[in-house]
Amino acid sequence: MKEITIAHYKDLRLKHIVLDYNGTLAKDGELKVEVRPLLTSLREHYEVHVITADTFGSVKAQLEGSDVTIKILQSSDHTFEKAAYVDGLDASACATVGNGNNDVMMLEKAALGIALIGDEGCSTKTLMSSDIVCKEIADALELLLDEKRLIATLRK
Repeated sequence: MKEITIAHYKDLRLKHIVLDYNGTLAKDGELKVEVRPLLTSLREHYEVHVITADTFGSVKAQLEGSDVTIKILQSSDHTFEKAAYVDGLDASACATVGNGNNDVMMLEKAALGIALIGDEGCSTKTLMSSDIVCKEIADALELLLDEKRLIATLRK
């Protein structure tokens, strides 16, 4: 667990990182090259979860050996299912990263929500539900590895 105090914003006690897959960690089902080493670094500090509808059926093969928890969505309401997953982990100990409409509630519930613009763009609702917006997945994951970057962005 990482404890991060952000002046005049909030104190974070993060244990879990919950990441959307397609459009966030991957493009067209293929894990982005820069992601794997960052996931390895994140695992030193957090429990990492990847949550996805697995549209391309590739998530398990792409993340093989990465020691992350993979949650494949099963319901017809992915927005609710993602939010419920974060609640089940204790939302107050979660940071989330996503880009789609179905990520809105999980970003709102989490202690820290990061919207990613990325290759697929970002839903306006997701953007407005976030604490931080990043343009590249590496930037978002590096924020979680270097708390000084988080502090610099969020302090008031």
